[in-house]
Amino acid sequence: MGIKTRVLAAVTRLVAVLLVPIAFCRAPGWARFLACQWALSLRFPAEDLRGLAPEALMAFTHARTEAFWRDGQLIGLTSGYRDAGEQRRIFAEEVRRTGSVSAARRRVLPPEESSHVRGLALDVRPTEGARWLEQHGGRYGLYRVYDNEWWHFEYRTVEPVRLPHPDAAAWLYEPGPAYGTGPSYGNEPAPASETGRSYDGASWQFETRPDALYADPAKDPRMRP
Repeated sequence: MGIKTRVLAAVTRLVAVLLVPIAFCRAPGWARFLACQWALSLRFPAEDLRGLAPEALMAFTHARTEAFWRDGQLIGLTSGYRDAGEQRRIFAEEVRRTGSVSAARRRVLPPEESSHVRGLALDVRPTEGARWLEQHGGRYGLYRVYDNEWWHFEYRTVEPVRLPHPDAAAWLYEPGPAYGTGPSYGNEPAPASETGRSYDGASWQFETRPDALYADPAKDPRMRP
């Protein structure tokens, strides 16, 4: 973590502490929760929580409140809900960039398959925040679902099996009455059987293969601030 990042994190925590009395006047039983959300909205001014499914929004805000006050970890939202038109545009751009639909599906899915369109997916930052969420997010129903996307989490009622990438081969089952209650392999239909990157959960190291895309996640169009 760079010096600038550490300074911004320290300032954000100080701001949250100063906001607690104001939050207490607004909602005595939720002062620390509100102060955390206010402080993080200042730290990550471009994030937009609108459109998230209520259960995903509740899970995310409560998870990052725990991360903030218990472990001093900041978690911001880079991209959450996307309407079908935006998702279709991002998918079309990726098809043009990679030259094929199958290659594009390794990084982004069309709107009819995307959990972003359902308001159940969250792309988060920074990497330290994603690390915390991968370790503790399951308590809130938030799970990392793809090996090659450290930033992408989804709200699930049951823990999914990790996929190498969005277009990986999957055992598909019909979901139950509530989202995610039926057994699924990532819950993203995907016919191809190729792999992208391998993952070492202990060391958080990626082994880049020739077909891996976006070595720099900051260049991913879905990771824009």
